[in-house]
Amino acid sequence: MPGSISEVGDGRAGRRSGALRRPACGAAPTLDFERISWAAGHDVVVGMDEVGRGAWAGPIMVGAAVLPKGRRVYGVRDSKMLTEERREELFNRIASWCSAWAVGSASQEECDALGMAEAQRRAARRALEALGVAPSIVLLDGKWDFAGVGYVEKIVGGDRRCLSIAAASILAKVTRDRFMRALAPNFPPYEFEHNKGYPCWRHKMALQAYGPSAIHRRTWVFMDALSWEMRSRRVEDGRERGESPHGPDGDGPGWGAEPRMEEEPGLEGWSGLEGTEP
Repeated sequence: MPGSISEVGDGRAGRRSGALRRPACGAAPTLDFERISWAAGHDVVVGMDEVGRGAWAGPIMVGAAVLPKGRRVYGVRDSKMLTEERREELFNRIASWCSAWAVGSASQEECDALGMAEAQRRAARRALEALGVAPSIVLLDGKWDFAGVGYVEKIVGGDRRCLSIAAASILAKVTRDRFMRALAPNFPPYEFEHNKGYPCWRHKMALQAYGPSAIHRRTWVFMDALSWEMRSRRVEDGRERGESPHGPDGDGPGWGAEPRMEEEPGLEGWSGLEGTEP
């Protein structure tokens, strides 16, 4: 995963391409934005999207994708509209299809220290650095410029409307999901293999019982109500005694946790197992 934060540009920082017209929304993302950019003389068109901004744990990641002019992969949609299995199926096809692609990351420590906006900018700069090509124009999902280089076009609903942004969203989502699944065995109570660090009531119950893990972000407002010092001490004491995080019989809650809680008000809309990406 790229670690450089050097900014990549084409020497025209600060200029914007606001003249691009906006194609209508459709059922599937199209190459309309890219074609307009190519016609305007932008040879390297980079689509970018973020994942992980709304998670309670793990990094924020930003995907960057440069699509070829003559070929396309069918079935690409906004990553949030696809199942995890379908995203995995598309990942290698999209990666092979792209002229260049990269995923940049900012850790949970950076999210806490810098704030989410600056952490997202840092992840975007790392993705652009790893691309290996200087963008002529960057197409962004959303209303604000988190790339900060060269020509930028902000597209509301871009992950549903613009093919390179949709491709970037899948590359970033699968990369982050794989990262969280790889970490999950180190933090069994939090079920990161299922929720990927996103909010769900089982995730919140685990936080109430065990406190935050090493990869949790500490600056979410609701976390102020949790007794971090007390919860973390129970976790460390349980580990020192060699106890299972799931209790002596494997059906937990272990590590000196409090009894199981009933579902809290306000969590009715969350899946108990799978996290929800905003």
